[in-house]
Formats: sequence, C-alpha cells, structure tokens
Amino acid sequence: MSKLTKLFKGPGGGKSRGGPSPQEALARLRETEDMLGKKQEYLEKKIEQELATAKKHGTKNKRAALQALKRKKRFEKQLVQIDGTLSTIEFQREALENSHTNTEVLKNMGYAARAMKSVHENMDIDKIDSLMQDITEQQEVAQEISDAISRPAGFGEEFDEDELLAELEELEQEELNRHMENVRLPSVPSTSLPSKPASSRRRAEDEDDLKHLAAWAS
Repeated sequence: MSKLTKLFKGPGGGKSRGGPSPQEALARLRETEDMLGKKQEYLEKKIEQELATAKKHGTKNKRAALQALKRKKRFEKQLVQIDGTLSTIEFQREALENSHTNTEVLKNMGYAARAMKSVHENMDIDKIDSLMQDITEQQEVAQEISDAISRPAGFGEEFDEDELLAELEELEQEELNRHMENVRLPSVPSTSLPSKPASSRRRAEDEDDLKHLAAWAS
C-alpha cells in the first residue's frame, strides 16, 4: 500500500470513525512531507541528468538534445508543484499544531478551573470573614503588648523634670554658700611696723656730723 493510499485511508482498513486525533493527523502530514522531500531529491537528480544529456548531444544530435530538454522542463514543473504542495502542507501542519496546543491549554485551564471550584466549595465566605476579623484583632492585641513591653518601666515619671532641676540648683547654691563660710581670710596685724634699726640711725648721724665739719673747714 502506497503512502498516499495510507494518507486517505484511515486505520482499520478504511473503517470510518469519529475522526483522527491531532497527533495522528500531524504524523500523517509529516510522513507526506518526508515523501515529497524524497520526490524533490529524485526530480533534482533527473533534471541534472537531462541537462547533461542535452549538453552531450548538443548540435550533433539535435533531436535527442531537444527531447532531454523537454523532459527537464517536465521535471522542473513537477518540482515547482511539489514546492507549492510542501508549502501548503507546512502551513496546515503549523495550524494544526497551534490548534492542538490551544486545545491542550484550554483543557488544562478547564481542569484547573474545576479544581479551584472544588476547593472553593468547601469554603464558607462568612467563616472566612470572621476568621480574618479574629486575625486582625489578635494582631492589634499583639502590637499593644509589644508597645507596652518596649516602654521603659519608669517609677516616678509623674514628677516634673523642671521642678527637679530647680531643686538641684538650690542644693548646689547651698553647698557653695556653706563652702564660702568655712573659708577664713587672714586678719590685719595689730602691732605697728618695726622702726628703723639702730645702725641705720647711727649712720645718719655720722653723715650729719661730716656735713657740719666740712662746712666749718670751708
């Protein structure tokens, strides 16, 4: 059985059924592409052979040369047709692959949607809202506890700091006054200053005597 016959004849000896699967259709298209590709190679070789024959005979046997060129033209025409057919099959195969991909994507999306629906059926929206409210309240309580723990435990924070500073200044001033009272200044001496020594008085008297003697001698 040829490949073209297999292409148009379904599995099971031509018995009809619901329709081929995308995988089967893609496999058939790839088989056809391979077959046509081999046909292209065959025609290209035949074209080369006929061209060589035409060159060989040339003007020696013009009739044989013309027949070779005619066969070359027919092979070239078949080659062009196969190129067009391959382009059509390639386009159809790509479209089928895309359709198969889209089908698989939609199938998986539908499967996921059913799974989500099954999960959501076991959920009660009212219970979810209540649970979220409980979570929010507990988070607020936890935050309040954290704030309370982080505050320094200051006993006596009710006192005014300005009053404490003023009281401290008063204590410092009292301490300064007490220190000044304990400091004693030296007293003024009650005795008179000592008089000139006797030797000094005698020296002054001698000087006076010398002055009188000098005046008398002159």
